[in-house]
Amino acid sequence: MRVHPLFPVTRGLLVALDVLMAGLISIAVLQADPTVSPWATVLAGGAFGAWYAWGRATIRVLEAPITTPRGAWWPAGAWITGLALLWVVLLVTSTAALWIAFPMMLLQMHVLGPHRGVLAVSATTLLAVGTGLLERAGTDASIGFVLGPVVGAAVAVAVVLGFEALARESEERQRTVEELTEVREHLAAAERDAAVAGERERLAREIHDTLAQGFSAIELLLRAADAGIGVDDTRARGYLDQARRTALDNLGEARRFVRALAPADLDGATLVAALERVARRAQDTAASDGTPEALVVRVQTAGPRRALPIALEAALVRVAQSALANVVQHAGARNAAVTLAFLDDEVILDVVDDGRGFDPDRQPDRSHPGGFGLVAMSSRAHELGGTLAVETAPGDGTAVAVRLPTSDPSGSGRTAPFTADDLQEAR
Repeated sequence: MRVHPLFPVTRGLLVALDVLMAGLISIAVLQADPTVSPWATVLAGGAFGAWYAWGRATIRVLEAPITTPRGAWWPAGAWITGLALLWVVLLVTSTAALWIAFPMMLLQMHVLGPHRGVLAVSATTLLAVGTGLLERAGTDASIGFVLGPVVGAAVAVAVVLGFEALARESEERQRTVEELTEVREHLAAAERDAAVAGERERLAREIHDTLAQGFSAIELLLRAADAGIGVDDTRARGYLDQARRTALDNLGEARRFVRALAPADLDGATLVAALERVARRAQDTAASDGTPEALVVRVQTAGPRRALPIALEAALVRVAQSALANVVQHAGARNAAVTLAFLDDEVILDVVDDGRGFDPDRQPDRSHPGGFGLVAMSSRAHELGGTLAVETAPGDGTAVAVRLPTSDPSGSGRTAPFTADDLQEAR
């Protein structure tokens, strides 16, 4: 249950109101009219005090929101009505009970709310003024007995309405704070989800460009070795040795991947030398499948060579690995060219082959495994603020071009990456 925003302050005022009410009831009993039996005044004062105590213990306005409608007949309306009737009885026995009008007005505004409370205060004011006129008519020419209840009513209404306005403002601020906290939690959750999704995508790219391609090469080498057993054992052993070396390279890549290091081909080598290593490995893997024409991969450069940030060099090596893996596994090409062009504010990597190509508009076969290569390449380029372009057609080979800015490798001006539906999944 929501508590009144100004609960401590209002509770203190109500305690003070209880003390004031008890004191005024005592005064009314002690200053009973001489013409009335003291026991009647005591009985009226006791009944009034008991009814007041019951209502204060039963009706807890502070435990409801400030916006909750108040003044229902039961129990609030019945309590206030009973107090008014008992107060009239007490007035008959003691004129001093007129002083109880002010705390009653405060109580009426607090319990009945700003609408019904004002009506109750107005009725109490008229009753107090009328009682004063009857008691002092002809003996007192002052108008204090009229102004007193009227001013008291105005003060009671102003005080309660002022506190309720503060309470509403406080509650609105609390609601705003809660909404902001909820929004912040949603934003934090969205950021966590985005970070998790980004890390998953990064892991998928690294696994595809390292372990998956290495396992694919090992499978091709073992298949070639199996075909050579009993026919050409020397050649079969060569394939097994090459598969072993590839497995060791894959193990090294896995360890580097776990430690988030740069590609092994970049260790102690320039970017061009690393691309040449990737090209030689692609040639060796293609030669193991027994095709009549061996794959020849050439690496060439354009423009003045220069060192690039490690993030750019690592991305270019991974893109070249993935593109040449596609050439080996799917293109059936005889020639491939890897061209690295150094421009003033960007670097361009082209991987072109004369293989069978594919139809980029054809919907991919969802039952066919793989198909992450071009998506991963595009994602790498996208993260570094670059672009990926693919030109291909059935029977016309394939050209993959990656453009990366060298002036702002942080990723500004990113373009949307390819999706798996944009390209033939076998690539």
